[in-house]
Amino acid sequence: MSKQVEIAKIYEDNHVIVVIKPQNVPCCPDESGDANLLDELKMHLGEGEKRTFVGLVHRLDRVTGGVMVYAKTSKAAARLAEQLQNNTFHKKYLAVVLGEPKLREKTLVDHLLKDELKNTTKIVPSATTGAKRAELNYRVTQIIDKVSLVEVQLVTGRSHQIRVQMANHGYPVFGDAKYGGDKLGKGWNLALWAYEIAFVHPTTQDMMKFIVNPPETIPWTKFEIDRKVKQASKGAVE
Repeated sequence: MSKQVEIAKIYEDNHVIVVIKPQNVPCCPDESGDANLLDELKMHLGEGEKRTFVGLVHRLDRVTGGVMVYAKTSKAAARLAEQLQNNTFHKKYLAVVLGEPKLREKTLVDHLLKDELKNTTKIVPSATTGAKRAELNYRVTQIIDKVSLVEVQLVTGRSHQIRVQMANHGYPVFGDAKYGGDKLGKGWNLALWAYEIAFVHPTTQDMMKFIVNPPETIPWTKFEIDRKVKQASKGAVE
């Protein structure tokens, strides 16, 4: 029997619920059959209520933790999905990568192809059948002991995108055995964390921002991270 997922809620109203997804927990049902956050939220919200709708708005890889928003109505789900399509739903990540990127800020553009059977993604020529364009912006914030703390803002949302693109450019994510980042950090959780989301509330039209910083474990503890966690704010999206 799979272990129950603890709900770490940081915001909720009648339309959305914002939670912290633990690392190594699926954000929605998958082939593993393990307990997942989407089903746990349905049970959590369904207690004492007839309505148990919970909509998956965006995804995080199983091994990635951090902040996520789920919709509590179909209308909210549709409006948030539209923001994702229009690139007005903003997602930022923190990652610890091996090495010291030569450029402290850079935009990476590649084309990715996913192997569904192996659950891996690779960079391929743009003309490859099934290839999808992938774009991200990264900024190095600190470098300590030949590992770097980088802030990543996704422009597109592809499977394993940050892990594959950073590894391909010579800077795999700490602890990532799948893409060459386990030369350091073997046995530790993947050092990739979804720390900020910002979007327009689907009904009030307020700008909402939520920040949850990574856990105080290796390798995050190497760096000075402002630990103002679980913030929600209304205002202009940066």
